[in-house]
Amino acid sequence: MTSEFGALSLVPPLLAIALAIVTRRALLSLFIGIWAGGAIIAADGAETALEFVAVPFVAVVEAFGWIVASYGDDTFHAEIIAFTFLLGAGIALVWRMGGSVAVAQAATTRVDSHRRVGLAAWLLGLVWFFDDYANTAIVGSAVKDIADEVRMSREKLAYILDSTAAPVATFGISSWVAFQIGLIQDVYDSETISGETPSAVGTFLWSIPFNVYCLLALLMVLIIVLTRRDFGEMLDAETRAQRTGKVTREDATPLQSMKEDLGEPAVDDPLLRTFVVPVAVLVTVVIGGATITGFQAAGVTPGEVLSETGALIDLIDNTDFTGALVWGSFSMVATAVAMALYDDVLTLEESMETIFDGFGIMLTAVSILVMAWSIGTVAEVLETGRYVTALAEGIVTPTLLPVVVLLSTGIIAFSIGTSWGTMGIVTPIAVPMAYEIGSGSPELLSVAVGAIFSGAIFGDHCSPISDTTILSSTFAGADHIDHVRTQLYYALTVLAVSIVVYLLYGLFGLSPFVLVPIGAVVLVGLVYALSELDAARKNLVAKPFAGAGERDVPSDD
Repeated sequence: MTSEFGALSLVPPLLAIALAIVTRRALLSLFIGIWAGGAIIAADGAETALEFVAVPFVAVVEAFGWIVASYGDDTFHAEIIAFTFLLGAGIALVWRMGGSVAVAQAATTRVDSHRRVGLAAWLLGLVWFFDDYANTAIVGSAVKDIADEVRMSREKLAYILDSTAAPVATFGISSWVAFQIGLIQDVYDSETISGETPSAVGTFLWSIPFNVYCLLALLMVLIIVLTRRDFGEMLDAETRAQRTGKVTREDATPLQSMKEDLGEPAVDDPLLRTFVVPVAVLVTVVIGGATITGFQAAGVTPGEVLSETGALIDLIDNTDFTGALVWGSFSMVATAVAMALYDDVLTLEESMETIFDGFGIMLTAVSILVMAWSIGTVAEVLETGRYVTALAEGIVTPTLLPVVVLLSTGIIAFSIGTSWGTMGIVTPIAVPMAYEIGSGSPELLSVAVGAIFSGAIFGDHCSPISDTTILSSTFAGADHIDHVRTQLYYALTVLAVSIVVYLLYGLFGLSPFVLVPIGAVVLVGLVYALSELDAARKNLVAKPFAGAGERDVPSDD
């Protein structure tokens, strides 16, 4: 069954995305896309000439209905908004107390090069695999000022955050994994599959080596960081940052800028603990709150979790990650205020003003988030995902299954801007499809699940309406569309190699444990080749700095 709107269902999200990339005006482009969805709905219901004339005005009413609903119809959305605002307040307080400057000064002697900063950000992203939102927020806040010191472009930092946070969440003990296992179990319990199936947990575990895009995306970040080679618009951004010291483009609009929005820190000799303690409280409360809610809701004991896989999955599935993010960010704010008063750095009145300033620096990001969620609702109403999936079903063979699932899932995620929503759409269709064409093969079921994860993350990385992409831009302090444009080249490169890996698997049945390392080698070769070709075309240097001496790069000033 396909969408009743057919190809028209693709118009609103693709229009918004195209306009955002071309004009760099994310909010305006998103609103136009939402309005276009309202116009399609209004035109479909119009019967008289007067109703057709009124379509543009009815579309405005529909658009604002979806926008307003995005604020509070979904508790998850409300919690993410609260978390973002509170974290902005916490970051602002830490900045005013000099914590960000202190951590940058403390790290300068150890993390003193472009490569080391990038590697530190990547490693921190791997460690924080529990939640992608907290990953980008915590790692971005910790690394941004150090990255500025070594002239790393904000586009590069946003890429490292974005291309580490979501992929790593698909492998570890995270809400992503629990959600997908739940979807698999729902399919197994439904009437769409009549024969025997492996366990949902077993299917997920075996899908990990087939989650090719996410594995290669993580490797791609490491390759880019270690080789210090770039291509596409990232080469332009890194060359600009290294030669001029401008970590953002001249006319860029960063989603947050501490120095411009908050002024200079209130102290001349900042203390490292003004950064470490509030962030430690944030991390502790998030992990502790999530764990406690999981145990309470799942009704399991620590012993059961350690000995039974099912109990562990129940614990993860019942964990309130977003609630814990809100509690943790509030605790960070409260701790920072207490420290500011205790150290006599800020008065209570100054602390409250800083909190409101912190809300302000997140306003643009939250506005884009709301618009992105709204256009996701438009895609849901128009059944965009169903239309794309129906197109893909007609060309599936066992050999092409992973490629078709990867591409169709990627298109859906790109169009609606949500990985979870995409997985919810595709899993109930792709898993039974894999079961049928593979005659119940457990391996082909895992291939389908791995390809679903891969496509969902790829689409997210390319889409300016993805919430994780928006938050990566926010906590890197980057212009959002600049982040999308620079990351796009790398995401497409990883996608191309992923398709080759899937085709080799489908054609020759080679093990993914062999194919993924081959893909990694191909990625290294592509990075070197594309960086040289692009640099020659632009008359630039493929490697615009040289290790620890990068601060001595000739300046254009």
